[in-house]
Amino acid sequence: QVQLVESGGGLVQPGGSLRLSCAASGRIFSIPVMGWYRQAPGKQRELVATITKGGATSYADSVKGRFTISRDITKNTVYLQMNSLKPEDTAVYYCNANVLDMTTVTSYWGRGTQVTVSS
Repeated sequence: QVQLVESGGGLVQPGGSLRLSCAASGRIFSIPVMGWYRQAPGKQRELVATITKGGATSYADSVKGRFTISRDITKNTVYLQMNSLKPEDTAVYYCNANVLDMTTVTSYWGRGTQVTVSS
């Protein structure tokens, strides 16, 4: 089994910044892709950003230029630096990891961390 533990959410004013972290632990051979998703009240979960083991990144259009995803391979940890936050960024942010356990790739989710952008 694999556990994902997120941290770093909270309340911030518009224009502010937050940094989310997600650490994976457990039976891990490698993690080809890690990412962040978010879900606002009444809306579907949506992709925010992903990063491969090789460092290739992708972003939702709504966060390009404001958010930066990065990872520490040695710590099985992924980060999301969020700058110039807007009220519409308010959501529960979930970490996702596609974990390779020798022969099988399994998708795991964290429990989520609340990000609230409000004055």
